[in-house]
Amino acid sequence: MTYQVLARKWRPKRFADLVGQEHVVRALSNALKESRLHHAYLLTGTRGVGKTTIARILAKSLNCETGTTAEPCGVCQACTQIDAGRFVDLLEIDAASNTGIDNIREVLENAQYTPTMGRFKVYIIDEVHMLSKSAFNAMLKTLEEPPAHVKFILATTDPQKVPVTVLSRCLQFSLRNMTPQQVAGHLAHVLDTEGVSFEAPALALLGRAAAGSMRDALSLLDQAIAYGVGDVREDGVRAMLGAVDQRYLFALLEALADADGARLMQEVEALVARGIGFDSALAELAMLLHQLALAQTVPDAIAADEPERDALFALALRLGAEDVQLYYQIALHGRRDLALAPDEHAGFSMTMLRMLAFHPAQGGAEVAPRAAAQNRPAPGAPQPAANLAPAAAAPSPARALLANIGGKSAVTPPAAAEPLPAAETEPEPAPAAALAVAPPAADTAPLPPADLAPWHEAPVAPSAAATAPMLAVSEEVDAADTVDDEMVELPAAGDADGELAEYALLQAEADATPAEPAVIAFDGDWSALIGQLGAKMGAARMLAQNAALKLWDGEVFHLAVPEAFRNMAGRDFQDKLRTVLGEHLGRAVQISVSIETLDVETPAMRDARFKREQLAEARLIMQNDKVVQQLVQEMGATLLAETIQPVQE
Repeated sequence: MTYQVLARKWRPKRFADLVGQEHVVRALSNALKESRLHHAYLLTGTRGVGKTTIARILAKSLNCETGTTAEPCGVCQACTQIDAGRFVDLLEIDAASNTGIDNIREVLENAQYTPTMGRFKVYIIDEVHMLSKSAFNAMLKTLEEPPAHVKFILATTDPQKVPVTVLSRCLQFSLRNMTPQQVAGHLAHVLDTEGVSFEAPALALLGRAAAGSMRDALSLLDQAIAYGVGDVREDGVRAMLGAVDQRYLFALLEALADADGARLMQEVEALVARGIGFDSALAELAMLLHQLALAQTVPDAIAADEPERDALFALALRLGAEDVQLYYQIALHGRRDLALAPDEHAGFSMTMLRMLAFHPAQGGAEVAPRAAAQNRPAPGAPQPAANLAPAAAAPSPARALLANIGGKSAVTPPAAAEPLPAAETEPEPAPAAALAVAPPAADTAPLPPADLAPWHEAPVAPSAAATAPMLAVSEEVDAADTVDDEMVELPAAGDADGELAEYALLQAEADATPAEPAVIAFDGDWSALIGQLGAKMGAARMLAQNAALKLWDGEVFHLAVPEAFRNMAGRDFQDKLRTVLGEHLGRAVQISVSIETLDVETPAMRDARFKREQLAEARLIMQNDKVVQQLVQEMGATLLAETIQPVQE
């Protein structure tokens, strides 16, 4: 006996056998039960979702010998002949090969005659959008008011190409793509009935590969049975489809979580060695990231029998929710741009490197504090000499400047760094030995003892003993010399070079003292504040641009974000925005974000409106331009308004 493929063998014969089209089945079943029948139906949807199948079941329901019913018997002469394709009152027309007006005229001329065997004469026109314009016009009148015994069932994968005059005369049903879970469940039923052993993960792979088409899924199932010599196994289906083993994808994401670029590239090369298609690898990676997002936000959405459930939740704890969302977008864009890459290997590698570049550990501003915290010794632990005496490693810039003034060396660096004493409650003046001073030469005046702290310490108040000569010198110089509002001791008169050198030392050390950040007042203009910050905001700009300021109480920015930008309101984005605002305003601030419907403009909305106004103004200027108007009037030119764009200065 000739083998019949599964897609034909398992074509549904009743409405109850249909999968995933309950909304259509319910409407047609109720219409048949109540005899509320339309004269023309239009079924739309992608390939393999059941358009022709529903049309044939509807034809059986209309002509079943038991009467017009939603459950045809399937055994009467009309039902068996319709299933076999031999029913004389059912005419299936392929509009793709019968596009002309002559073909339609022949159909319409026969429509006036009563049925030969059945109750209704049913015309099924498949791919109706392929008919020519004249053919559509020829059938309009008959389609609007056909004879009582005629029913039209039109099917198309592209309803946009069907004239609205035809659409308005039909009762339209849009068939949905089936979910991978629905496809896998039906395939399991088919294999159980056929007596074929299988693995559930293999059917899940076939369900995703079918892309919503049950016919494609059954064809792939036929291929998988042949590939596995009577069995449907996960490894065989992956090899057949060129799909990636989940273990390899987990290895990639674990390397990303660890910010380990070397291991990440090793895993990419491992995929190359296994001959895995990079397009399918990115598709599978996006699917895995989707599951990770579900595990982080809606854990109950992960099925209890998911084979990788434990690994999913373990990885979901290691990756931030914002990182998962970003990696998902990068995977989608990387797959789209794969054809533009020099080769697929380079495109896939670049996609993974892009994910690594956006890892939190790669941000320079964030790594430094984290590294400093990790390297900071525990409280009470002895500190390394390098941290206690940095002067031993490199001389102070002020000392270097002092040594080079006039080509003379006034101060020499200490021979060895000595541990500095811990800070005391009452600061004492630094001893003269704290600064190693070279013995005076013939042409060099000795430096007076300085009551200044070493250059790497905070300045301390001078002692009472040191204050007196300072005041004496200040009287002689006509006015008190100050550095940052603090009195500065000047060297004794008598050596101009010594005075200049010592003053340069004090001035340079004073300049090196960091100034307190200025406190900036905020006037409540959120958009202006975001414009001032500009590129300094980094990743926080996404939250700031799409948020509206509800209230500013001097300490807390109360922001509102629309539902479409909920993912921008995460804790990481809030922390980054709080840091940027605090640094700009010169004081600590807090961020409070709520999700709600906005009645005011966000900075992003304002920028979009401004661009629209610019575009409208630019187009109006072009339309009113005298040269353009002359070209239109005298040469029949056409101004393409959609190509006009404002010039950005």
